[in-house]
Amino acid sequence: MNYYQQHHQEYLEGLKTFLRIPSISTLSEHKPDIQKAAEFVRDELTKAGLNQAQLIEGQGNPLVYAEWLGAPGKPTLLFYGHYDVQPPDPLDEWKTPPFEPAIRNDNIYARGSADDKGQTYILIKAVDGLLKQHGRLPINVKFLVEGEEEVGGEHIESYVASKPARLKADAAVICDTEMFAPELPTICVGLRGIVYGELWVQGADHDLHSGIYGGAAPNPIQAIAEILCALKDAQGHIRIPGFYDRVQAPSEKERAAWARLPLDEKEYTEKEMGAKELVGEPEIPLLERTWARPTLEVHGIRGGFTGEGAKTVIPARAVAKISMRLVADQHPEEATAQLKKAIAAACPKGVTAEYKPIHSARPSLVNPDNKFIQAAAEAMKQVFGKETVYIRSGGSIPIVAAFDEFLGIPSVMMGFGLPDDNLHAPNEKMHLPNFFRGIEAVARYLEILGS
Repeated sequence: MNYYQQHHQEYLEGLKTFLRIPSISTLSEHKPDIQKAAEFVRDELTKAGLNQAQLIEGQGNPLVYAEWLGAPGKPTLLFYGHYDVQPPDPLDEWKTPPFEPAIRNDNIYARGSADDKGQTYILIKAVDGLLKQHGRLPINVKFLVEGEEEVGGEHIESYVASKPARLKADAAVICDTEMFAPELPTICVGLRGIVYGELWVQGADHDLHSGIYGGAAPNPIQAIAEILCALKDAQGHIRIPGFYDRVQAPSEKERAAWARLPLDEKEYTEKEMGAKELVGEPEIPLLERTWARPTLEVHGIRGGFTGEGAKTVIPARAVAKISMRLVADQHPEEATAQLKKAIAAACPKGVTAEYKPIHSARPSLVNPDNKFIQAAAEAMKQVFGKETVYIRSGGSIPIVAAFDEFLGIPSVMMGFGLPDDNLHAPNEKMHLPNFFRGIEAVARYLEILGS
């Protein structure tokens, strides 16, 4: 039994303590919990033996920074994670309370277990184990952990832009992605970007009686439906002019590698998603649709009367929350301008339509032949006992683009989550064997880079 295996119980108890903090960044009443989670991370980094562990206060939730730079001439890695979590709603769908960690079938269930407290804790404990065993690290490390990833990450982006000297590193390491399948070590080399905002449609200046004015008054909810249908057709093709012009198709080598991955579409559809069938561009293979194609999705529509019983009003306004996922080589600013133009062109008469951006992030794509990615793949192979596969992710991690733009470094995305971890949904979980082996794999990665 190696050092890490001897400390499983200690790591598990620390993770449970972390998961009990309801650090929900979208809800202002949880500000004290955000502070508590930031302090927990700082204290864990101090106990691990890192130097200068501190909170960086500023516009937004605190960042946590720490470093160990005692290996001159060796590479420097910048470790990133986030301590904030999504709201747990709907609460009645959780089998156990979201902030009371529960273990069932080798999984730990709690909000933030996989996204991203469990995976951030993997990084901390890997470094902790090496320092406790040897009193030093084989390479240099810096930690930068944020508390706004789930609400756009503006504080960290401005900090990274303003502190390139302090954050100077050879590569960033991010544990906030997933393995393609159980037991299959995986590195993510591409992420979609995002443009998120609201579509506001205004009709009359007040709600109107549908009996008296129906048939003459403009209806903003009907108008929003018409605009959305004009933006995307029934087959999933986005109809915004120029939107696909910059999209880079995956290479034949990448497509061939994806075709070899163990994907059961029926299980993916029915078990993982709980859906009846798949939708989207029928001529594009599934993994390419979710990893290498842009999207336009509607997340919510509000307006009019939605309470119990009847109230016959034509609403004065309606709002839809919509997002576009972007792929290389699309730019958020250009995509936003294209969307606004398409909304204006599709706006029915009698109403006004305005798109209000909320946040955005660029897509990213890293060359898998990079030596920092190759070393990570070797470390994961040694710990998991299988060849590491390379995938992309349909999700967005805004900091990856910021590290590329402001620090000029690639991001190594070593993920230890699983596809069925229920991120952002009830009963989120982390598979504990992945948690423990993840700690060993990150430690092995540092040893390989330092040798």
